Amino acid sequence: MDFVVQAPAIPAVPVAGGGLFPVHRIYCVGRNYAEHAQEMGFTGREPPFFFMKPADAVVPVAEGETGRVDYPTLTSNLHHEIELVVAIGIGGRDIAAADAVRHIYGYAVGLDMTRRDLQNEMKKQGRPWSIGKGFEQSAPIGPVHPIARTGELLKGAITLKVNGDVRQKGDLTELIWSVAETIETLSKAWTLQPGDLIFTGTPAGVSAVVRGDVLEGEVEGLGALRIQLQ
Repeated sequence: MDFVVQAPAIPAVPVAGGGLFPVHRIYCVGRNYAEHAQEMGFTGREPPFFFMKPADAVVPVAEGETGRVDYPTLTSNLHHEIELVVAIGIGGRDIAAADAVRHIYGYAVGLDMTRRDLQNEMKKQGRPWSIGKGFEQSAPIGPVHPIARTGELLKGAITLKVNGDVRQKGDLTELIWSVAETIETLSKAWTLQPGDLIFTGTPAGVSAVVRGDVLEGEVEGLGALRIQLQ
């Protein structure tokens, strides 16, 4: 095929044990921990909702390394959101929650970086807030750990430290909508494809970070994701 401009590279995330996971789409679940929903001004188990990031928003960080992430433009209020990320290995549509696990290739630790001031301004105006979520380098992510090694992750601590101080702390059991329910709901609206990533939501404690800060996020069983803002 003769492209008229240079074709972009396929974004990819390293896989623990070897290989690369090619990224197709990035889906994110909003307000999926009760305490985080409350800190954002909402209560109750609302129907799940989603937003997306471009595939090339990923910043892959190898095990044991510190990723370098540029502080984004247009913001003075950049927030961290630590999340369990689900990597889809088998696509499908109208996937039942009971069958969801067989579509999972593996899991990773991810950060949904958010230009909170821009997001809040768009919310006030009733406009889409992609500018607050879908910018370059807004999705740092650690290696994908195959489910064949980890087993299905239904519980486990999820934490984020900034410069060594704990900012976010929760457990996967606190997800309002489970991973299986999320896959079921997503697959009614989109045909999931191999290479899709699902950021499953963040616990309470989101707050601002600045240049020079070191962020270290962990999900039990998946190791740590470490980045520094520059």
